[in-house]
Amino acid sequence: MARHSSAPQRGSAFSLPGRRSATAGSAGSAGTDGFPDVGPPTGLDAPAGLDAPAGLDAPAGLDAPVAVLRPGTATELSSVTAPSAPAGTGPAGGTGPGAPVADGADVADGADVTAGTGAAAGPTGVGVDGTAVIQAAGISKRFVSYRNRATSLKERFVRRGGPAGEDFWALRDIDVTIGRGQTVGLAGANGSGKSTLLKVLAGILRPTSGTVSVQGRIASLLELGAGFNGELSGRDNVYLNASLLGLSKREIDRLFDSIVDFAELRHKIDDDVKHYSSGQYVRLGFAVAVHVDPDVLLVDEVLAVGDEAFQRKCLAKIAEFREQGRTILFVTHSLGLIEDMCDRVLVLESGSLIFDGAPTVGTTLLRQKLGSLPADGPVDWQYATVRPSSVTFSHHLGGPTTVQYDPGDQLVISVELDLTDAAPEHVYLHTYIVGQDEIPIWMMETPLGGFRLGPGRHVVDFAVPRLPELLGAFAVKVHVSDAATGAPVTTRRFEELFGVNGTQAGGLLKVDYEARLRG
Repeated sequence: MARHSSAPQRGSAFSLPGRRSATAGSAGSAGTDGFPDVGPPTGLDAPAGLDAPAGLDAPAGLDAPVAVLRPGTATELSSVTAPSAPAGTGPAGGTGPGAPVADGADVADGADVTAGTGAAAGPTGVGVDGTAVIQAAGISKRFVSYRNRATSLKERFVRRGGPAGEDFWALRDIDVTIGRGQTVGLAGANGSGKSTLLKVLAGILRPTSGTVSVQGRIASLLELGAGFNGELSGRDNVYLNASLLGLSKREIDRLFDSIVDFAELRHKIDDDVKHYSSGQYVRLGFAVAVHVDPDVLLVDEVLAVGDEAFQRKCLAKIAEFREQGRTILFVTHSLGLIEDMCDRVLVLESGSLIFDGAPTVGTTLLRQKLGSLPADGPVDWQYATVRPSSVTFSHHLGGPTTVQYDPGDQLVISVELDLTDAAPEHVYLHTYIVGQDEIPIWMMETPLGGFRLGPGRHVVDFAVPRLPELLGAFAVKVHVSDAATGAPVTTRRFEELFGVNGTQAGGLLKVDYEARLRG
């Protein structure tokens, strides 16, 4: 077992703040099925196509429902971002142009390092056999940025006693447990700390504070040309790199032909690697890494420089490792690859872990933060700028919750919305009442132009004066859109049900009719 740790330095240790939970797949969450083409057009005019589906007009006896914004329901609500680190939990990060200067720091100049911690709850991090392969507790990594570094001995003497430099925290209080057999993706914007975390886990960088424990043999491919000597041939570098990864000469002799064939570099294997292209570097490095029989494989974004055919070969090898129960961590900006290959995703932002959980939820959150969500698709309601948080049923406005009704009763459906600072100025709701097999029974919508809402909590009441002659249990499905542009924001199908005790046992509605025999 390899273990590398560093005792916290005075004044630089973090205390671990509380973590906020945002689990995937919570009860009541709706899938991100597409919105109906019902969004209002630009200019806050009446939305086109807002009639109920053909054959599903409002049932007989159903008076026009009224949508009312309940006054006095606004409560300040923070946006869906990680909470800032509490005072006293760590040094202030430097955000100046000089940060950082240390090799290996995956942070950009001027990156925002004031974001706090708070990983969402996700998978337990224990493998199928109950074994944790990688355990990292309270990992923080600090670099020092010198804006005006002395370039000569004279300058050093003249400036002595000047500022020692600014601290830059590339990682802040990271807690990660990864189980045997898990495939985990590390995602985040440039400068979020992905590569720094990977290097700390690999033992290449020592954490400023916190501990890391890794069980088993590690093979890492962290950056282009890492572990290669440009003056040596490809053959010599295979022996050098594989020996650094723990293989004996006899083992390398046995694996050499397989490594060269996988890299498809037999015609170049005796050339100096300084004459290799970047893609050929990656071929040889990846071939060595996957042939050392690792328990843990760490791969950075180096595969992005390979050609398409070699990328497919690498992904096939990773899939083979997954089937064999190996543990894999890889950094990538390809969110689709994370969704396809990973059991779990860690999302980093400014050195803090902001999400640890299901890949589809994590990638949606990251796309939202990067502003790259598809224009024609809604966001999962838990991470939307307008979140339908709850629904209740009552006989009258503000009345007690009731779930059982008779035909002719008044029904008030109250939808609670949580809005962040980034929410649209005007919010438009389409509320569907759905029955068995998700068949829409009727639809209700907000007035033309929607409601103008600010950040905080609001309640919209849909009042139905008289319920029609229905029999069964019904649910509510809410679509939220931007009233100004018609762009979908989110959708949620609530699990809460209300029942109507009608007398019509067959079909949805009771219809008057006569049966006659012709002739």
